[in-house]
Amino acid sequence: MGIRLIALGLLTLAGVIWTPAVEANELNWAEKMFSELRHDFGTVARGADTRASIIVTNVYEENVTIDNVGTTCGCTAAKPDRTLLKTHEKATIEIKMNTVKFMRRKDSNVDVTLTFHGPAGAATKTVRVPITAYIRSDVVITPEPGNADFGNVEFGAPAERHLEVAYAGRDNWAIKEVKVPNEYIEASVRETFRGPGRVSYDLAVRLKPNAPMGTIHDQVTLITDDSVSTEVPVLVMAKIEPDIVVSPAVLPLGVMKAGDVKEFRVVLRGKRPFAISQIVCDSTDCFEVREPTGESKTVHVVPFKIKAPDRAGEFNEKISFQVAGRPEPVAFRTEGTISAGP
Repeated sequence: MGIRLIALGLLTLAGVIWTPAVEANELNWAEKMFSELRHDFGTVARGADTRASIIVTNVYEENVTIDNVGTTCGCTAAKPDRTLLKTHEKATIEIKMNTVKFMRRKDSNVDVTLTFHGPAGAATKTVRVPITAYIRSDVVITPEPGNADFGNVEFGAPAERHLEVAYAGRDNWAIKEVKVPNEYIEASVRETFRGPGRVSYDLAVRLKPNAPMGTIHDQVTLITDDSVSTEVPVLVMAKIEPDIVVSPAVLPLGVMKAGDVKEFRVVLRGKRPFAISQIVCDSTDCFEVREPTGESKTVHVVPFKIKAPDRAGEFNEKISFQVAGRPEPVAFRTEGTISAGP
């Protein structure tokens, strides 16, 4: 079986068989596709949403399929987001630890079975990824699933989630600090109860309104005064969606001759009424558009006219809409080619 490894710029010779590793620490063909070959969640609270992602990348020219993903313990679940990987394609295997039903140290394995589909036939290999976590029985995060999941959030809108962190043990147990590595997240704790052997805190996690569009998958860390296992991680997730959508996002102009004129329309849709204050073309003056009226509405249809510039080659321009009260503009791009011929 000839396996052609392309990510490192290497090709096996035709007809050469992929042989087992000579050295004990050398990775086999399947292991070379994994972003990590073991994962330690560390110490987590009971009820905390505990997840990790392992990326599997096809570094070969031929197709690779993920035939099966299983675990050796009910404390762990794993699932890939795709099963067919062509050259350079990636699959994400999400691993989740059950911190509600299980406590203390838990060891498991995620077994991933891959098949390499080469010209000389198929080869199958199973990669075992050890998983470890220590689930504290004295710290519980509620409500389930014990995370700050904001779900879908409109761009520019602030959002806040509250979780209860309950401790059973020392009377003087305390959370000393909250570490927040993400600049678009704020978090703070407030003590809500202290009694014989029990302490409770309210954990407030806030998503800043300037968080960019896209996905946030991060965590905040509670720093306690425990002598051992001082950190308690809390997962934070959000998907920031656009409040205004421009259609089309990319406008194909095709092939134009110098001086050619084309007309087109762009539609802006918002979740609430908005006003366009200015329309700006980044680098040329070949576009014509009416001045904005300042009218506030949920849908704006903006007509444009373009006169192709007198220069041959690729033509790419970005046109931005300044929206009243919105710090960031919304934009679309035009793509085309100016021909050199008559």
